[in-house]
Amino acid sequence: MNLEGKTALITGAARGIGKEIAIKFAETGCNIAICDLDKEKIESTIDEIRETGVEAYGEVCDVTSMDSVKDMVKKFLEKFDKIDILVNNAGITQDTLLMRMSEKQWKNVIDVNLNGTFNVTRSLIRSMMKNKYGKIINISSVVGLMGNAGQANYSATKAGVIGFTKTVAKEYGKRNIYANAVAPGFIETDMTEKLSEKAEKDLMNNVSIKRKGKPEDVANLVLFLASDLSDYITGEVISVDGGMRM
Repeated sequence: MNLEGKTALITGAARGIGKEIAIKFAETGCNIAICDLDKEKIESTIDEIRETGVEAYGEVCDVTSMDSVKDMVKKFLEKFDKIDILVNNAGITQDTLLMRMSEKQWKNVIDVNLNGTFNVTRSLIRSMMKNKYGKIINISSVVGLMGNAGQANYSATKAGVIGFTKTVAKEYGKRNIYANAVAPGFIETDMTEKLSEKAEKDLMNNVSIKRKGKPEDVANLVLFLASDLSDYITGEVISVDGGMRM
């Protein structure tokens, strides 16, 4: 799975799954553009990526703001001329039961997870059309397929990402642009570390492999979908969940 000569933009890539994807891509020769909100973590991640010998740049960007996204995409296109691969990874959770969920908690999660995916894809799609090529991989979640108590906002956004992905695949397949979604299960990240002991135990009861996934498990699948080996796959949702949703 060689991405040499290609350039990828990964959102929310200063840590966790996004960072693992960026490093995995770089190890195959792919030039890397990342965005996040944490400037210090962006810089340290870029330094780590550059050790692989590829070009890498980072920008602070608020994916909920179309103006911020357009500015980021413009800067990256000036640096790299084209972006072949987009990974919409930026996401947040603000979990609570529906009856306790505030309007702000609902809107915050939708703004980042769903509107952010729209903003970045919308800002980059014209460039991909011009180049007659693009691989778009959107990070959804198994809860977007099955729901989860206490995550009405998160589940709704991740289900929305799946519908969005399928529509992009239908609209732009004839332009040689592919769109697929990856649905991680219980993966070891900063986000899942916030879970209570009971919530973690309940989740693990549904995982047939009986271990948490690692960011690398997700990155391996994203790498495959970004490579030429997946050139007849589009509009799909592929779970990485250790058998959680069988």
